[in-house]
Amino acid sequence: MDGIVNIYKEAGYTSFDVVAKLRGILKERRMGHTGTLDPQATGVLPVCIGKATKLCELLLDKEKAYEAVMLLGVTTDTEDMTGTVLSETKARVTEEEIRAMAEKFTGVYGQVPPMYSALKVDGKRLYELAREGKEIERKPREVEIFENTPLAFTKDAEGYVKTVTLRVRCSKGTYIRSLLRDMGDALGCGACMQSLVRTQAGAFTIETALTLAEVEQARDEDRLSEIILPIDSFLMKYPAVHVVPEFEKYLYNGNQLELSMLSETINPVDGDGFRVYDSAEKIIGLYLYRKARKQLQPEKMFLP
Repeated sequence: MDGIVNIYKEAGYTSFDVVAKLRGILKERRMGHTGTLDPQATGVLPVCIGKATKLCELLLDKEKAYEAVMLLGVTTDTEDMTGTVLSETKARVTEEEIRAMAEKFTGVYGQVPPMYSALKVDGKRLYELAREGKEIERKPREVEIFENTPLAFTKDAEGYVKTVTLRVRCSKGTYIRSLLRDMGDALGCGACMQSLVRTQAGAFTIETALTLAEVEQARDEDRLSEIILPIDSFLMKYPAVHVVPEFEKYLYNGNQLELSMLSETINPVDGDGFRVYDSAEKIIGLYLYRKARKQLQPEKMFLP
């Protein structure tokens, strides 16, 4: 059972909970998710299974998209509604001001990660320190916001914005809670995240995401092959090559490959990647061409 399944994470589960429950459903020990979602957040959580766990690192780099609801005038220690309220103020903000601020927070900026996060400092996760009542200095990390579009507003009796739903597309490592915190600070009223849905992670979209119950149903109906996507389906941007049978022992041992060992004739440039298969059409690894040695060198191997 090697491949990737697109899970719809429901509210109340940690990302670890999802993986643990999926292990029980599929009876497979080797699993890993491709990007943590907060327990109250919902949406796309791709999970790599078996040999596909070697892809987790590659999939973590992909662009992600969210729909987030920002509550104006409220700040909390967790930067969302699960935390302790630190301040409440009357927000006198208009739609036009929100749209202008969203535009300002589009592009590259230095984001200070939240204390309630899984980042490690000196071997300890920030949220563990936060629960001990400790707050430490965090250095800003460069993130990129590709899109920051207001979609809908709710307003108070005076016509000022109370909440705004934003569509955000961003680079890896972006904390949406912290983006909304920074926008609220810049607006002068403070803000926190009321809700969050991840709608896309790389090639995975919410439209095709499955709940754990739906995966369990597919297992019971012997339809797992329909929902677990094969490893090579996420490496299609790399051309496929095959090792001729007499040299397959080099492939299975994870050795470098000479171009003469391939059944295809290729003219690669330095750094080109290739999906490498054996003669049985089984993907064995992702290889990169190194011009200095005139060889293909293993980057990711999918051996047992």
